Amino acid sequence: MKLQSLFALLIIGLSCSTVSAQVNLKDLRVKPDSVISENKQENISLKNIRPIVPKLELQVDYWKHWTRFGITANQAYFNEDWQGGGVNSLAVGFNFYHKSDYTRDNFNFVSELDLKYGKVRNRDQMAKKNNDRIFWDNKISYKLSKNWSLYTSLTFESQFDVGYTYAFIDGRDTITGTVSAFMAPGYFTESLGFEYKPSNEFSLRLGTGTARQTLILDDRIKPLTVEEYKQKYPDREPIDKDQERYGIEAGKMFKNDLAFQITANLDKNIAKNLNLKSRYNLFANYNKLSDPAHRLDVTLTAKVTSLVNVTLNGIVVYDSEVVSKVQASESLALGITYSLPR
Repeated sequence: MKLQSLFALLIIGLSCSTVSAQVNLKDLRVKPDSVISENKQENISLKNIRPIVPKLELQVDYWKHWTRFGITANQAYFNEDWQGGGVNSLAVGFNFYHKSDYTRDNFNFVSELDLKYGKVRNRDQMAKKNNDRIFWDNKISYKLSKNWSLYTSLTFESQFDVGYTYAFIDGRDTITGTVSAFMAPGYFTESLGFEYKPSNEFSLRLGTGTARQTLILDDRIKPLTVEEYKQKYPDREPIDKDQERYGIEAGKMFKNDLAFQITANLDKNIAKNLNLKSRYNLFANYNKLSDPAHRLDVTLTAKVTSLVNVTLNGIVVYDSEVVSKVQASESLALGITYSLPR
């Protein structure tokens, strides 16, 4: 009995000591809003800082430009002992091409300038031009759908140098007449219609409203009446009817035509280093739709190196106002061409 009482007292004593320890631990706990440090809390001030952001003046350039210019040459030489036949010759040509394109939303402007000039000199003959062209085409279009646009264009065509006719007289190469010169003829063509352009390689214009002005501003080419010819060339055999050149009547220097026009352009890389560029133009005067004028220009360029090209040019023209036959020319040349951008 005494042992049990002693054991009970021991348990009660341990319980009391435990409770006392817990009370002391609770006193040591810090309340959430208490300040442990004896120093007073300092006030913190925050300032708004505006970071320096570099000003990026980014602008969209809607223009694209391409330029190509170069020189071509052909040469043949035979010494005095050569028995296979042949004539010494040298041909040199210069060309310049530039295209600018402005495209923004559905609006597009394209300007193309194509300049070519070349001369050939054969032994015992005069130097004669074998290429001569000024071509400047400007077109504004507004896209109506994915492939169709409404367009208007202005085109100028002429040549740089005087063109002559030649004949051998008394064994000598001699000029017998003048057939062309700068602005003789010169053409201005204004066109309004629809353009079909399924890709950047091909386009087709249908100029339902087209006007073309033909000018002859050189008196050497100007068509003459019978009386004017007699006064100008009193030593020559007189003509029996008034002259007409490039569709312009005698005594005049200007003519205006209203026509329907078709223009097709192709610029395609048919192989890695082989480009085909062609332009076909049909001009049908509304006064004689059954006899339209045609012109086809084809250029095949093979790129040998970054600067050296081999170029094959072909031109086919039919215009009854100039001559009632098909005109054709072809040239093959090795040249140095520089293109921008590289």
